[in-house]
Amino acid sequence: MSTVVVTGAAGRVGRRVLPALAGADTIDRVVGLDVVGQSVRGAETAVCDLVTDELKPTLEGADVVVHLASAFRPERDGLDSAQVDMTATRRLLEAAGAVGVEKVVLLSSAMVYGAWADNPIPISEAARLRPNPEFSYGVYKTEVERLADEWRTEHPGTKVVVLRPTTAIARGETSWVARTLRAAAAINIGDEEPPVQFLHLDDLASAIELAVVADLEGAYNVAPDGWVGSDDVRELDGRTPRVRLPENTAGRLTDIGWRHRLAPTPPGILPYTRYPWVVANDHLRAAGWTPQNTNEETYVDGYRARPWAMMSSHRRQQLALGGAALVVAGAVAGTAALVRGLRRR
Repeated sequence: MSTVVVTGAAGRVGRRVLPALAGADTIDRVVGLDVVGQSVRGAETAVCDLVTDELKPTLEGADVVVHLASAFRPERDGLDSAQVDMTATRRLLEAAGAVGVEKVVLLSSAMVYGAWADNPIPISEAARLRPNPEFSYGVYKTEVERLADEWRTEHPGTKVVVLRPTTAIARGETSWVARTLRAAAAINIGDEEPPVQFLHLDDLASAIELAVVADLEGAYNVAPDGWVGSDDVRELDGRTPRVRLPENTAGRLTDIGWRHRLAPTPPGILPYTRYPWVVANDHLRAAGWTPQNTNEETYVDGYRARPWAMMSSHRRQQLALGGAALVVAGAVAGTAALVRGLRRR
């Protein structure tokens, strides 16, 4: 019998994890923490701010802490939220060590491997972490893993389980990363396109549950079996219109678009649409996890078909040309604004 504390319990992953843990035979008590109040049958819930509240009393008696909470929203506040998350993670680990927590389950991302031309297909947990330096999300998740590794070293006898999911979605629930990747896929910067993966949030929740109740330790990729080609994704999406641009031009346009809030594509995202970063799931499968949804099933469930799914190919071409014109116009407007600002200075 054990006590499990879950942060981020009101989030899209936490809402699935908390009921599952509350129904597990081997768990005696489940406590869900979030800045948003909620009610979950079979679990205790509490409003808690990991950055400002005293955490030791809250974690007292906990055997396992599952850290799902994240305030990372660069589309709203730049990189300030990354620092908030780092502070919250550091404080949580310090409190967990002080009260004698036996295991910490940490949610990371497969993006910590980076998207590089020489990546193996698929990537195993043995690969070193090398996120693309321009992409803040991958860098931030790598830093969170570093904090957890240091904490484990300082607390011998404790266990840390790091889960690295690929793009996780479900009907009506997508993260900003998933939305960004979908938007960036409209820009074609290479002759070959990498395979992609889509993990259902229900399967991610079951992986987290296994990490809590089973004797696991270390890093585990979380992904469906295999992967799907980019062409197949566009077929599922209704043959998305795409704009072909040189890589340098596309990079400058995404930077300008992000800086001036003209586009949802942050700097550094384009390599994740050009180079492979699909991951192997055999390590987690060997531990007893089985995904219930394929890449294709998850994509169809998680994304609504584009309006052009029923359009003719000629009309799609017209939309693609129109989209290219808008991208160029936005870039010109952004550049002009920068020039005017420099002249005023």
